[in-house]
This record gives sequence, C-alpha cells and structure tokens, in this order.
Amino acid sequence: MTITEDLRALEAEAVAAIGAAETLEALESVRIGYLGKKGSLTAVLRGLGGLSAEERPEAGRVSNEVRRSLETAIDERHALLAGAAHATRVAADAVDVTLPGRRHPVGRQHVVHQVVDEIADNFTGLGYRIAEGPQVELDYYNFTALNHPPDHPARALQDTFYVRDLSGDRAAVEGESDVLLRTHTSPAQVHIMEAQKPPIYVIVPGKVYRRDVADPSHSPQFTQIEGLVVDEGITFGDLKGTLEHFLHEMFGPDRRVRLRPHFFPFTEPSAEVDVSCGICGGEGCRSCGGEGWLEILGCGMVDPNVFGYVGIDPERYTGFAFGMGAERIAGLKYGVPDLRLFTEGDTRFLHQF
Repeated sequence: MTITEDLRALEAEAVAAIGAAETLEALESVRIGYLGKKGSLTAVLRGLGGLSAEERPEAGRVSNEVRRSLETAIDERHALLAGAAHATRVAADAVDVTLPGRRHPVGRQHVVHQVVDEIADNFTGLGYRIAEGPQVELDYYNFTALNHPPDHPARALQDTFYVRDLSGDRAAVEGESDVLLRTHTSPAQVHIMEAQKPPIYVIVPGKVYRRDVADPSHSPQFTQIEGLVVDEGITFGDLKGTLEHFLHEMFGPDRRVRLRPHFFPFTEPSAEVDVSCGICGGEGCRSCGGEGWLEILGCGMVDPNVFGYVGIDPERYTGFAFGMGAERIAGLKYGVPDLRLFTEGDTRFLHQF
C-alpha cells in the first residue's frame, strides 16, 4: 500500500471518528488523536521525507487535502455539537411563565415604630409638629435647664451614661464630664424654646438611655416621646383633656383615665397618668397587680424656672409637657408582658405585627 493510499484510509477513518463524536470533549479528543503533535496524521506526514523525488509532490498534495478535509469536518461537527449544547442549556434554564410565582418575604416596620407613627399621627392631627433633638447631650440641657439641682440623683453615674474622657481610656466620673447620653427627650424642650418663641406645639420622639438592667418593664435603651405646649392661657385642664383624647384614640373610648399627683423637677404641678386595665376592665387582675390601673406616662405644667432658662415670660405664657415610652404604650396596646420581646429580634414574635 502506497503512502497516498495510507493517507486516504486515514482520512476515512478520521471522518468516521469525527462523525461519531457526541460531545465537544469527545470531538477534541479525536482532533488531538489525528492532528495533534503525536497524532496519526502527523506521524504519516513525518515519513514524507523518506520518499523519492518523484513520489514526494503527489504525497504532499494528498496530505494537504487530507488535513484540510479533517479540519473542515471537525469545524462542522464542532458547530453542530456547540449548537446542540446551547439548546440543551436553554431548555434546562427555561422558565415556565405559567407557573405560579414565588412570593418573596417583604420586611415590615417594627411594631415600636408602628406605635411611634400612630402616636405622631394622633398629635399632628391636633396641630402639633414633630421635632428632633440630639442623643448626645450636654449636662446643661439634660439636667440644669430642666431645673435639676446639682445633687439630683439622676445625675449620678449609676443612673446616667456619661461620655468617656477623650484624653484617656477611663470612663468619665461625676463632675469630670458634662457630656452624656440623654436620659429623656425632655432636653429637646430647651432646644426648641431657645430657637422658637411661643406658641409652641411639638412632640419629640427619639431614643433615650439609662443605666437600667433589662427586665420585663425596664431597658437601658428605649424610645420616648416628649410633648410640649407653650402658649397664652394654657391650663392643667388643657393638659388633661389632651391626654384623655390621645389615650382614648390609642386604646379605645371605653378605657378610663386618671391622673395622680407626682413630682418632676421641670413641671409643677406634676402627675402620672394611668389607664384602666384592658384585660380586667379595671376590676383587678394579675396583669395590673390587682389595682385595675396601669401607669402609662408622666406629665405636668412647665415649671416657671424652666422658662427662665430660655427667656420666656412666665407671667405671659404657660405650658405643659408630657413624656411616654413607646415600648410601654405598645406593650399595653397589644398585651405584651415583657418589653424585652421588642428588642430580642425573635421573628416569631415580630411577625404578629
């Protein structure tokens, strides 16, 4: 058998192998087996040098034809297999638009923020505006301008978070720092009265911080909502009527409201406000400790001494202030016995709201 015949036989064998390749990987193996450096065709071509001068031209022509024939066959088979592989991927990735969609869970507003918004809606409906105040305060705004004497217990380290001394790593101690995390939203009263002259009708929601141990009714961080009214002719009756209206809107018109005398340094007279227990209707149960009432907020008429710090004439203007904890309101509204549930992040609890 001549070398030309060997080349034609190899061509037929290779074309058959190319046609039998079912995958791109198998086709690549065929290509390497025939056209690679150690391939069958390459081995035959290396023998051309030993041919006579008369045989060499014909053998060279046939070898080129065979190589081109195999390369063409490989390219065509490659295109066919690649198209089939693409079609398979498309079919596997296809989306059946007639199938029902998968509903993705959507986040919701936290229940405490829901309650803050509800409270804000109640008061903005009465003509109040919403204001803000800084969470890091000066001692002057948090205590002094709110009529707290220098020896007031609230100023003590065991009740208040003082900002660390920037000149060292140790915590600031009493008397060494006048910067602190606000213990209530009441400092905003002073900022507002400094910046705005009466009439003033505002509420101030925001985070406050106290050195409390977390338990069912206390937290070192919680949300408070401050209210302030300053105008001519404001009386304690206006305060009582405003809070009764608000509490009936929040808890329903059947809930009773009572005010008990109390003391706050920045209001005089002062009162704590209770609502009748929603579980027992005021008859007394475990939830209300048998009293029939639940404490809900503090309030009072703005002390004239506070007006003195902000330059408002107490002979012309009077006002009232109140403060409530949003978590406490939420707990009473939804019957949550432990305020820690609002901050623990248990989605089983939060999904109820």
